[in-house]
Amino acid sequence: MFPALMLTQEGKATHAALAQIDAAQLPPGDVTVRVQYSTLNYKDALAITGRAPVVRSFPMVPGIDLAGVVEQSDDPAFAPGDAVLLNGWGVGETHWGGLAGRARVRAAWLQPVPRGLTPRLCMALGTAGYTAMLCVRRLEALGLAPGSGPVLVTGANGGVGATAVALLARRGYEVVASTGRADAHERLLSLGASRIVDRAELGSPGKPLQKETWAGVVDSVGSHTLANACAGTRYGGAVAACGLAQGMDLPATVAPFILRGVTLAGVDSVYAPMPQRRAAWDDLAASLPAEAIEAMAQEIPLADAIGMAEPLLAGQLPHGRLLVRVQEA
Repeated sequence: MFPALMLTQEGKATHAALAQIDAAQLPPGDVTVRVQYSTLNYKDALAITGRAPVVRSFPMVPGIDLAGVVEQSDDPAFAPGDAVLLNGWGVGETHWGGLAGRARVRAAWLQPVPRGLTPRLCMALGTAGYTAMLCVRRLEALGLAPGSGPVLVTGANGGVGATAVALLARRGYEVVASTGRADAHERLLSLGASRIVDRAELGSPGKPLQKETWAGVVDSVGSHTLANACAGTRYGGAVAACGLAQGMDLPATVAPFILRGVTLAGVDSVYAPMPQRRAAWDDLAASLPAEAIEAMAQEIPLADAIGMAEPLLAGQLPHGRLLVRVQEA
């Protein structure tokens, strides 16, 4: 028997509870992983609270991330004792996820823990850190380089934003962080931001074309914030869009794209091909020292995950990242 955060549904109401289950209840898969660490992401919090239809079938174990050790494998790519991690692939939505002591998943969804990282450090980064690196690599593939000019990071106090600030600063970029939380300024400056922009400056309707300011943008907010970011991007610059914290609408015009050659690049972390995933994780391992990763997340036990869902959705977490200790390594 092992602990699992289990979601059930009665009518339209979602109920979350900590339960004890056994391996016979796990869904089909090629590999069984003893989960050591998971995370609590925004999507997980939506699933736990039932605020959005994230979960497609019940009962469901949420948790879009997991890291641990292989216990049993029917695939030659993995053997018992291998340290592995998983992000996305519908886990925690359509297939039981990482907020349980065991997970049975498809081998194609797993990758080895990169050299230089541990399962715990991987989950301190989690999908947020991995997504941030996908965004940075995408901007660089589109021509962004240190010296290009200031790079804007929206939603900077969140998991994606804070990691993007740290990554860009360590790569030599001038980083401007946008947040609505005054208590986050000191932390963002310590991560490498050169200055802070209040999110109110970007979060309301703006002009179709604005002063050419940003050489690149990492946006996890969407809506008016993304529209204004595009409108203020320099000629030939690029914007990596990966989130919708403000909304999934895009109240913009084509002006920045056809008059300034701005590129709006969508970044998906859930179904990104494995070569992109491995490259991003290897880059994370090489870019951030362990102490920097440790500082990005607050660790909680699995038993506290349900109670932290509402504060996460309300933006009340000091770090923006929750590392969930499922069981001792």
